[in-house]
Amino acid sequence: MLDVTMLFIVGIIIIALIFDFTNGFHDSANAISTVVSTKVLSPKNAVIFAAFFNFIAAFGFGVAVASTISKIIKLDHVETSIIPFIVLCGLIGAISWNIITWYFGLPTSSSHALIGGLMGGGLAAAGVAAIEFSTIQTIVVFMVVSPIIGFLMGLLFMSVSIRVSGDTPRTAADRRFRRLQLISAAAYSFSHGTNDAQKTMGIITPLLFSIGYFGAGVDPNHLPVPIWVILAAHAAIALGTLFGGWRIVKTMGYGITRLRPVHGFSAETAGAATIIGASIAGIPVSTTHIISSSIMGVGATKGARAVKWGVARRIVTAWVLTIPLSALIGFLAFTLLHLMLGV
Repeated sequence: MLDVTMLFIVGIIIIALIFDFTNGFHDSANAISTVVSTKVLSPKNAVIFAAFFNFIAAFGFGVAVASTISKIIKLDHVETSIIPFIVLCGLIGAISWNIITWYFGLPTSSSHALIGGLMGGGLAAAGVAAIEFSTIQTIVVFMVVSPIIGFLMGLLFMSVSIRVSGDTPRTAADRRFRRLQLISAAAYSFSHGTNDAQKTMGIITPLLFSIGYFGAGVDPNHLPVPIWVILAAHAAIALGTLFGGWRIVKTMGYGITRLRPVHGFSAETAGAATIIGASIAGIPVSTTHIISSSIMGVGATKGARAVKWGVARRIVTAWVLTIPLSALIGFLAFTLLHLMLGV
């Protein structure tokens, strides 16, 4: 019979997979908004399409991002028995923020919500000594840099697409880019799964470490990711994508700038290239930030007035608030657990 500790760990793993599900649900708009708004695919077909490529990303670019996430908390600086509670509070912070921003239709970052929640739980548990600030610094730097790259890539790909199209009649150009957009949408969905599913892997592996799953002598800074964890994380995010976040589809597909197939192709290609590059480098970026800024870059080729900067400012405000507010929720969650259970 499973003991109480093992049941607790299994319960947190289930919650982690639920978070992964909400990540797919919350971020599904990132992968499908452009193909829906350009009418390349119906919403139903788009979510099935995106979910498939979210899942097969399990066989893509390794687990470098998962390794980075697992190092946010210094596992050798906290008591092993406390690690599950820190992870649980990180998940509470992330899921709470996901639900809040989903309700208001804001395409914020599930990734940064998880990072903030873990930071808050770690700070409440063991103070600043428990946080690997070099990892946080890298994440925060790319929180700023990756949207800029996404914007510039969107601008670049759109400019190239315009030049390549030349004097092609609009109807013929739309037909061509509708076909190409299936490829770019697949690439973007694949890149989304590659980066985002790994974040859930990166919080499950410390849980397994806390119960001695990897055996004695394992280096907590280089934890392996079991194949069952990889497949479970990708299955969860794919299922979340199937359910979709239609409030955010409206904002992403229509609220920032009006899109034709050429715009959708350019934004998706720019987003996919940026995210895949980050995944190979092991950097947990926000796929939401990147696709939003890519769409802005594409829209900017039509002139500054083509981008609805008021909507963009609202999105950026939510980006800035994500880490501190999810950290606050994680901190309060651990404090409450401490008061109730004495952890």
